[in-house]
Amino acid sequence: MPACRPLKSLGLLLMLVSPPLAAESPFEASRSGAAELINDFWTLVTDVSNRVGIQGRSSASGPRPEPIRPGGPSIDLSDLSQPTLVEGQLRPALDPKGEMRLTIPGGTARRGNYSVGSEENLTGHLLVVDGNADVYGTVRGNLVAVRGDVVVHRGSLVAGDILTLGGEVRDLGGEIGGEVRTLKSASLSPAALPQSDSLTPVQTVMRRIAGVLGVFLMLSVLGFGLVIFSRQNLEIVSDTVSHSFGRAFVTGLLGQILLLPTFGMLVVGLILSVAGILLLPFAVALFAMLLVVGVVGGYLAVAHALGETYTRRRMAQGAVIGSANSYRYLLIGLLALASLWAAWSLFGWVPVAGSIMWGAAFFVSWLLGTAGFGAALLSRAGIRENFSGRLFPPEALTDEYLWATPQFGVPAERRPGTRTPTRGL
Repeated sequence: MPACRPLKSLGLLLMLVSPPLAAESPFEASRSGAAELINDFWTLVTDVSNRVGIQGRSSASGPRPEPIRPGGPSIDLSDLSQPTLVEGQLRPALDPKGEMRLTIPGGTARRGNYSVGSEENLTGHLLVVDGNADVYGTVRGNLVAVRGDVVVHRGSLVAGDILTLGGEVRDLGGEIGGEVRTLKSASLSPAALPQSDSLTPVQTVMRRIAGVLGVFLMLSVLGFGLVIFSRQNLEIVSDTVSHSFGRAFVTGLLGQILLLPTFGMLVVGLILSVAGILLLPFAVALFAMLLVVGVVGGYLAVAHALGETYTRRRMAQGAVIGSANSYRYLLIGLLALASLWAAWSLFGWVPVAGSIMWGAAFFVSWLLGTAGFGAALLSRAGIRENFSGRLFPPEALTDEYLWATPQFGVPAERRPGTRTPTRGL
């Protein structure tokens, strides 16, 4: 009997918490559960994206988080009904020339990004300067942010008022007990921060060149791995880009347009079934992996096609190439694609020409990436050869044979001193 008491208590608790079975039909229950699951999913995505965006934006140029030592001017934060008075008290105290010292009666002051944890219960007023205030727990007092934002996350509580000077308030589902005020102050705006940490033009150029070099090395490593483990698939996608560029571009453009609707139908279709809910995380991960493989693999196939076309043109002109293989094709193609962004990195500081160069590099990269993505879709990641041109005779596809007699079906002699290029290794 004593062992049955916990089971009885658990059953009574479930009866009290669960809704009546007669209140809604099974179809309505499943529909409401799916709607709640979708709502929770999008809330989680929004919360994570806001956290990442805010942290990335503020950590780039914000000061190091640290407490502000007491001993300076006394700032009373108990009354935030007149933001201009609070601004007038804070303006002389936030002089960046000397060490910042503030005294907050009944509260604390911080500099830089500050976060109140979900398990924290902060009693008193809070002042955050030159950073964002992320509230996950409880703040039992007023909250003031100077040159930063206040982010009230889901499940948090700010019992008092909120005031931002030079920032904004982001309510992501928390509870605010008082009033919310925002003052766009010119003297306390982010533009008034000292620009000592700004980069010089030379440092900006070096950082951009380093970024382009890093992307080039990463794509080179991925391309070499693709040649080693799946060379035939890469060549089929590359040939599809070369011989069906227009069709590949249109297919890639339609794929980009239908990407989100396809993902939405996949998620909804899995949610409507009981077994599909369990498979939803794996389906989302598989969809993302296939998307990355299609985009990156298609872009590498475009680079392979560019390098192969350039190499074959040189061989058709009589140049002797030591080893015409996929590694050479990839390196030449990636260098050609990286040269666009390298030019922007060097001359992007020019007022008008820099913007034009960035737009040209972006447009060309998007155009070729779209064609590569479409070629990956047409060829089923290099499984189908229908659009790759491999069904035609080799004489119709080799530049070394076409340089003398471009007519289709007429045999041509090889040019003396040249060699037939080899594909692959």
